[in-house]
Amino acid sequence: MSQEVKLINVKGIDVPIIFEEDKNLPIVSMQLVFLNSGSVEDNGTAGLAVFASKMLSEGSSDMSSADFAKALEERAIDFNVNCGSETLVFMLSSLKEEFEFGVNMVEKVLRKPNISKNSFDKIYTQTMGVISDEESDFDYVANTRLRYLMYENSSFKFPSLGTKESVKKIDIKKVDNFIKTHLDIANLIVVIGGDIDELKVKNLLERLLSSLEVGKKRELPFFSVSTSQKSETQVKQSEQAYIYFGAPFYLKTNDKDIFKAKVASFILGESGFGSRLMEEIRVKRGLAYSAYSRFSTERLSSSFAGYLQTKNESKDEAIKIVKEIISNFSKNGVTQKELEQAKKFLLGSEPLRIETLSQRLSRSFHEYYRGLGLGYFKNELKEIEKLNLEELNEFIFAHPEINELIFSIVTNDNSKNPKR
Repeated sequence: MSQEVKLINVKGIDVPIIFEEDKNLPIVSMQLVFLNSGSVEDNGTAGLAVFASKMLSEGSSDMSSADFAKALEERAIDFNVNCGSETLVFMLSSLKEEFEFGVNMVEKVLRKPNISKNSFDKIYTQTMGVISDEESDFDYVANTRLRYLMYENSSFKFPSLGTKESVKKIDIKKVDNFIKTHLDIANLIVVIGGDIDELKVKNLLERLLSSLEVGKKRELPFFSVSTSQKSETQVKQSEQAYIYFGAPFYLKTNDKDIFKAKVASFILGESGFGSRLMEEIRVKRGLAYSAYSRFSTERLSSSFAGYLQTKNESKDEAIKIVKEIISNFSKNGVTQKELEQAKKFLLGSEPLRIETLSQRLSRSFHEYYRGLGLGYFKNELKEIEKLNLEELNEFIFAHPEINELIFSIVTNDNSKNPKR
């Protein structure tokens, strides 16, 4: 079993297909990944892309959403449309014998999506309800505000779900236009695998994709994190303080040192117990149940971010310690023991990340999408295994920008945090 990138020519465009034939189980899964079609394309109406993806999950105008869902359910076919920051994805999974029927149903959606008033009203009500629920989730409140502060000079500052104000501006015409202008061949990658041969895949896709417009290749913007250090507090009736923090991280997704970021991130805050943040904040001081941070390198943005919860009266002390831990990490690096522990876990846990077909296909997609080349992550393990302490610390010392911290805090304490 190995993944390959094939090309299928549809209307003059070579569409990449990431494919793996796997006969271990009689199932097939497929993803139609439309690039640069996520919330980055909201164009001033936050939540539009997510709203459109939910409308697409309602099926085809040829039948009611209930009948569409029933037809799939009777055949145990899973179908949904998801939207992230960068992509909009059609996902289909079924038993081998039902896959062609599932593809036919997807084709119906692509040709005539269910952009009816009933479906629109249903998604509108659901979306406003979710946003209302999130307003009482203090993790969401703190994290959403952190994103706003980190990307305050760009449209990327808004939550992908949107706000009540932005969702009120969405109408059927905007949804219909978004769908028509973002489901196209020029921005498509297909990910497919399972108990199906290459010829069958080619025949099904040629018919399925012929329903799409060609479109034009869209360029993905890059959003930089603000370097303006700040701390903002929202006073809510919370039983504890929710502290979210972030900073710039100057590394692109296809950088040759990306594997070093993975090791450094694991040691600082991504590994749970044993990480610097957990050891200093929970184990030694008992200030929080958990503390977490990670380096995130995506095509759209690169950042450092983390969070913790603590008692309201301990928030200032916790913030002070977070700053100290990150400063010490960036100035003094890590120890040989920390490096060896990180290597042991990262290398030992690798088989668990590629157990299933979906895991393998997902990994291959990310390798291809990020321009790393198929098989990158296997080679990355070799690089991690060879990594020495001097090389890792040299990488850490080269990224002092993680100290340019922005804090978003939710607490019931009316006292203001000290200004930076």
